[in-house]
Formats: sequence, C-alpha cells, structure tokens
Amino acid sequence: MNGLTKKRSKKAGLPPGSLIHIGDKKSDVVKITIIDYDANGFQEKEVSTIEECFIFRDNPSVTWINVEGIHQVEILEKLGSCFGLHPLIQEDILNTDQRPKTEDYGSYLYIVLKMLGYNNKKNGMTTEQVSLIFGRNFVISFQEGIEGDLFDPIRERLRTDKGRIRKMGPDYLAYSLLDSIIDNYFLVLEKLGEKIELLEDELVANPVQKTLHSIHAMKRELIFLRKSVWPLREVISGLSKSESSLIVDSTKIYLRDIYDHTIQVIDTIETFRDMATGMLDIYLSSTSNRLNAVMKVLTVIATIFMPLTFITGIYGMNFKYMPEREWEWGYPVVLLVMITIAAAMLVFFRKKKWLQGMMYQKNIK
Repeated sequence: MNGLTKKRSKKAGLPPGSLIHIGDKKSDVVKITIIDYDANGFQEKEVSTIEECFIFRDNPSVTWINVEGIHQVEILEKLGSCFGLHPLIQEDILNTDQRPKTEDYGSYLYIVLKMLGYNNKKNGMTTEQVSLIFGRNFVISFQEGIEGDLFDPIRERLRTDKGRIRKMGPDYLAYSLLDSIIDNYFLVLEKLGEKIELLEDELVANPVQKTLHSIHAMKRELIFLRKSVWPLREVISGLSKSESSLIVDSTKIYLRDIYDHTIQVIDTIETFRDMATGMLDIYLSSTSNRLNAVMKVLTVIATIFMPLTFITGIYGMNFKYMPEREWEWGYPVVLLVMITIAAAMLVFFRKKKWLQGMMYQKNIK
C-alpha cells in the first residue's frame, strides 16, 4: 500500500466535506498573492494573512488570488467561507489525487487538473495539482507549491498590459492559466521524446539490463501522463460547450483552441506508448537474437570437433594390431587430416552462409 492510500484511509468513516489534506507537503509555508486589475488599473501584492483577501470580494475589477501550499486547512476554510465555496469543493482541493474534472456551481466554476514539469537534474517529470475557481469578478488558484511557476508569464502580461488579458473578464484569465499549463505539456513531451530516442539508440547499439529498467520506467511515466491528460479533454470540451453565463462566447473560441492542443498532446502520448511497447519487443528480440548467436557459435564449434573427436577416439584405442601405430608418418598425417577436415567444414559453413549471423554480431560489438 502506497503512502497516498495510507493517507486516504484517514477519511474512512468521516462525513462528506471533511477537510483533511491528502498528499505530500511540498511547501513549508503558504504563499498568498493577490492581483487586482481592470482595463485602467493594476495592483499586485503578497499578503501574510488570508483575511487580507476578503476586501476584494465585491470589487468591480477582476481579482486573482493565488495560494501556493494547501496543507494549512484553516486557510482554505476561511477563504471558502468568504467566497461561498461548497465544502465538497474544499475537500477536493485538499485531495491531491483528483482526476481532472470541472463542476458548475452556478455562481462559480471549479476546475482541477495536473500541472506537469520536467526536472533536468533528476531526469524525470514533476507534478502538482492545480485547482481553479472563477466567478463573476474573481479567480482563485490553488497550487501545491513546488519550485517553478508556469503562471509567471501571465503575471508579466498583466503587469505590462500586453495583449487583451486586462480588458477581458475572469473567464479569460482562467483560460490563460489553463493554456499555460497545457502548453507546458508539449515541453514535457519533448523531453520524453529525447529520452525515447536515446533508448532506441541504446537498443540498437548494445541493450543491457539497465535498458530494460529504463523502458519500464518510461512506460510508467507515460501511463501517469495519460492518466493526467486524457480526462482533460472532457474538461476543456465541457467548458467550451458550457451554457454558464460566467463564460462569454469570445472566450469559448480560445477554449476550443486549447481543446485542439489537448488532442495533440493525447495523440503524442499514444504514439510514445506504442513506441515504448515496440522498444520492449525489440529488447526481447535482441536478447533472443544474441542468445541464438551464442548458441550458433557453440553449435559450430561442437560440429567441427565431432569428426576430430571421432578420429582421436579411434586412435586412442589400445588394440595391439593397428597398422598406423608403427607408421613413422602416422602422427603428422592424422593431424593434417584433422586440420583439413576442420578447414573444409568452415568453408562449407561459409558457403551455406551459416556464419553470417556470427559475423553480424561481431560487427555490432
């Protein structure tokens, strides 16, 4: 039983909406930032208490509250009480093993998905759950809090008033956050594609036991990636077709665009999965071919020595009356016959092309 399953067992028997953090604590402190903006103004600040966010609840401008670190339950409780968040929503935010989904609560929409990254030092993927809630004048985002933030380019666009983001509503801000997360999937896939190419080269050159372990690790990463991305197609499709008044028609056009990106990501993942499965078959075939080549070498050696062993067996018998026993040239003639037989068999094997596999394996090494 893994650690996440053990933490889930804490909720056994508790009523729905019980707030318990399930997952790893990825940040020691909780960082809360507020960005409030409209077409004519912009303000940004980092607050030390969640109560400082409450004054923005009824602002006519758009307010983006970003919370990094979700392990302090009391912060979520206070924020949920201020903005009227359903207890089940708060429960889902604290459970970091959620499947990507979207839910419409009338006055706000709730979206949960995975933010993926790639750690070059560890040569592997990183993941954290992101929850987005947006209403008529606010967007609240919850992150687990790990190094690196994909939302920094969006903050910069808000600061410099680039593009249309400050002229649009909270639905466009939510779209921008989703777009940033999904676009980063392509960077992760690019890194995985490079790993697959290296594995393929290793398979062709010299597959070893470590190669098999790498292939299995790759398959696990792709399974996790597929699990994280596949449900996202339904999420984006549901948002683009939603009849909620919180999403205007002009934003739905952009949502259809990231739906296409999601389909491209899923297609690439499926291609990589097929390649990983093919690499496993190639490894098994290569191992089998190497074993067959070894067996062929041993068979050729044994076949050459069979007639030589027969000759030495005959002249190793201790019968008294053997004509060649007293012959002066008997020993060198027998050796010459044995050498001739061995050479003739090698020539015969080469003409039959039975030695090609052995020479191919030698050239590969």
